Amino acid sequence: MARGAIISFRLGLADGVSVVARLWQQMLTDIGFEMVTVAAEGPVDRLVPGLGIDQPEGPDPDQLAAAVADVDLAVVENLCTIPLNLPAARAVARTLAGRPAILHHHDPPWQRSRFASVTELPSHDPCWRHVVINRLTAVQFAQRGLHATVIYNGFDTHRPEGDRAAMRAQLQVDEQTLLIAHPVRAIPRKNIPAAIAIAEELGGLYWLMGQAEEGYAPALEHILGEARCPVIHRPVARTPDIYAAADLVVFPSVWEGFGNPPVEAAIWRRPCVVGAYPVAEELAEFGFRWFSPNRLDEVRAFLSSPDIGLLDQNQAIAQQHFSLERVRADLVALLDEAGWRP
Repeated sequence: MARGAIISFRLGLADGVSVVARLWQQMLTDIGFEMVTVAAEGPVDRLVPGLGIDQPEGPDPDQLAAAVADVDLAVVENLCTIPLNLPAARAVARTLAGRPAILHHHDPPWQRSRFASVTELPSHDPCWRHVVINRLTAVQFAQRGLHATVIYNGFDTHRPEGDRAAMRAQLQVDEQTLLIAHPVRAIPRKNIPAAIAIAEELGGLYWLMGQAEEGYAPALEHILGEARCPVIHRPVARTPDIYAAADLVVFPSVWEGFGNPPVEAAIWRRPCVVGAYPVAEELAEFGFRWFSPNRLDEVRAFLSSPDIGLLDQNQAIAQQHFSLERVRADLVALLDEAGWRP
């Protein structure tokens, strides 16, 4: 049986790249690969120190080579894309040179102001295929002389509804409380102040699910402490239960490579307030009906008298365009084109 490997900084955790990587791992298994995971952090099959975020020494070359020696197809999740560990990116690129590999790109450096000076990423080799998660990034790759295939993130669109009562009981939130969920990591581009402002304006309880990262903890403590609405900051994995418990999902990010929560909100039939980041506008072209942070009067009207047609439309679009079946078909087409399908 052909062996495939998912390689990244960290895997098996709650961050967006780990979530997408887990889905790809399952799909590649279904396609016929025996899959292993390789990372510096998380519950992985092959732990390689030095691959992790901000590990400046990088991995031991021999240990990295041994971890992928029996691999027929490598899938590199963002590690050779965003410069969170340049020594690791260089080591992985050297190790996989001339070998079948899919580089799955979520955050190229030019899309983040603090990485704009980095020009050596994304890594490239003639034997590799590049996959990006939106059309905007594909165009930007083409401008840099690289062809990239667009495969949007996919979701299990057939999962059962969550348990509203159980999640609210866990949070100690009664049924009369307007619960406004913000299912993100706590980092600056998620625009937590804007999310809190929405909750304040609507008179709701603000629920932030992610831990602070990228040195944001002191700022987050101050922001939450100044909030003029009740706040719950409790990490919870994104499951149907959180959407069932929520009355409204907020996602006022200033930048996202994709943005899973608005699509998840569509799948589980929750209204969503979405910021005007570029890829949100691209996704909205499919026909999603999301609310603007600047039109909270429309949100109030919906909450007082829900438009079932809006929820039906959003759910149908998610099922048609962002299902796991669609991602699997796109992935099979890519493997067939490259001659890598088992």
